[in-house]
Amino acid sequence: MPITRPPRLTGSNFAYQHLPFDTFLDDAVALGREKLELWGIAPHLHIPQVGNAEARDLRRRIERRGLSAYCLTPEQVMYPVNVASPVGWLRTQSIALFRRAAELCVELGAEKLLLTPGRGSEDEPVDAAWRRSVDAIGDIAAHADTLGVTCVLEPLQRVESNLVNDSPTLAAMLDEIGAGRLGAVLDTVTMAVAGETVDDAFAALGDRIRHVHLIDGRPMGHLAWGDGELPLSDYLRALERHGYDDWMTFELFGDGTYALDPRAAVERCDAAVRRCVATAPGE
Repeated sequence: MPITRPPRLTGSNFAYQHLPFDTFLDDAVALGREKLELWGIAPHLHIPQVGNAEARDLRRRIERRGLSAYCLTPEQVMYPVNVASPVGWLRTQSIALFRRAAELCVELGAEKLLLTPGRGSEDEPVDAAWRRSVDAIGDIAAHADTLGVTCVLEPLQRVESNLVNDSPTLAAMLDEIGAGRLGAVLDTVTMAVAGETVDDAFAALGDRIRHVHLIDGRPMGHLAWGDGELPLSDYLRALERHGYDDWMTFELFGDGTYALDPRAAVERCDAAVRRCVATAPGE
């Protein structure tokens, strides 16, 4: 069965890192987007480098085009950022980066800040790294809360984190942190790698799922729709069945070739979504 309403899709500068920020914004307009998930990557939005005045300028450039920022996602896998690191200076700097990112959310007009759990050393007890992650995320979420910003926590694949790789573990961490505004991200690749379904994710997390990364994979890969093997149309039907009506993002990385022509990759994803939507009566 087709889905009965189009999903709400953000524009995002994932894969636009080799193009000017304004090119990304112009493409977002052309693609019919309204909201943006902003990837905090150099040179567009490197969190340690961006001052308040520059963030306000970015916001003006966004809003002049009839767009608005929705979520800020600082780069935190490829960069040396790790809130659970056993190395004191790295953990301290990582926490400071996310606290600063929450402040930039205010300047940009973004209501959400995306976090990941970090990772501990592979040769230390998981409990030690878990405690560092819980304390760090609790600190960041509390700071964001004072600013009116909602944090959302995304699980990672095992190659990216040794702490939170599936929905039940994410639910356990959210419970332990206990921050009222802290929500969850459903990433379809991480979900598939963990052997889970959308139903499994909602069984564990329920209405705490407040953002979705809708991406194809084999099952890994962060691929454009059709370049992998995941049943994305089934995922959309399941999300609709569970009443999810918040925003979704195509988080496109692949092997780096999407960055050569990112708009084309997004257009292919959009076309696939349109095929999943029911045709209205009389059309």
